[in-house]
Amino acid sequence: MPHEALGRIIGKWTQGARDWQTPIPHLGFWRREKPEPPAVCMVAPSVVLVAQGTKKMWVGDECYEYDTGRLLITSLDLPANSEVVTASPQKPCLGLVLNLDLRLLADLIAQGSLPPPMEKPGDRGIGIGTVTPHIMEAFRRLLDLLDEPEAIPVLAPLIQREIHYRLLMSDQAALLQRIVAAGSQSQRVAKAIEWLKANYAAPLRIDDLASRVQMSASSLHHHFRKLTAMSPLQYQKWMRLNEAKRLMLNEAFDATSAAFHVGYESPSQFNREYSRLFGQSPKRDIMALRGETAATRQVATKST
Repeated sequence: MPHEALGRIIGKWTQGARDWQTPIPHLGFWRREKPEPPAVCMVAPSVVLVAQGTKKMWVGDECYEYDTGRLLITSLDLPANSEVVTASPQKPCLGLVLNLDLRLLADLIAQGSLPPPMEKPGDRGIGIGTVTPHIMEAFRRLLDLLDEPEAIPVLAPLIQREIHYRLLMSDQAALLQRIVAAGSQSQRVAKAIEWLKANYAAPLRIDDLASRVQMSASSLHHHFRKLTAMSPLQYQKWMRLNEAKRLMLNEAFDATSAAFHVGYESPSQFNREYSRLFGQSPKRDIMALRGETAATRQVATKST
């Protein structure tokens, strides 16, 4: 089976690691050896392919399950929760993520003279699509380049372009077309997200953000929630809390310093909202994460 061939390649390169960024630009592998409960994550515009096992992605209260026959596509940066459903040390959950190039999608749409997409009520910036033989074959050729590193700069961009084309010909084409269609509500929300990511620590005035992306405040709020399952204010809060978590985990900030750095004026409010999102206080959460990291390094060292 084609997915088994991908699984062998991914399994080979992820021995002793949970995640591995490949030498091929925008392509990463992941490996999970046991089921895991939903964990907070940010999903970039990407396609996620499972070679072995089963995963779920939660956006708001909606669940998107995917496996070897179903791929996950996201068209904008989405706060989500990732869950590993089926995995074991003997048969780990294996897969890949390829970040999408929205400019390339727009270029391919223009070349193909595809009709403009319809804006549908209730659509999220995420979808589950069918893994077709054409998509699987293109990914296999992309992964084969790992054994031919000198060819990566020349051939990887060509194969990635083909993958983008195959996705535009798939059952998730409308999702991708909407996000790059000039002047669409989805594209305007994507621009609002870009501003929020770059200015998460700044005070947020919805009227100003709406004006920036040429929408009314009510329209921005409606379409933003439709696509992300969050309001712009909730999205900003999510960005702040996750950046604070990174600062504490990777740059040794204490909770109060991290809170002020990401735009909070009240450390107590930061602690309450952090605990609500991550399930425990900042101090306990970071201590637990450092313990998990140390355990993972020990396993990796033993495996080598």
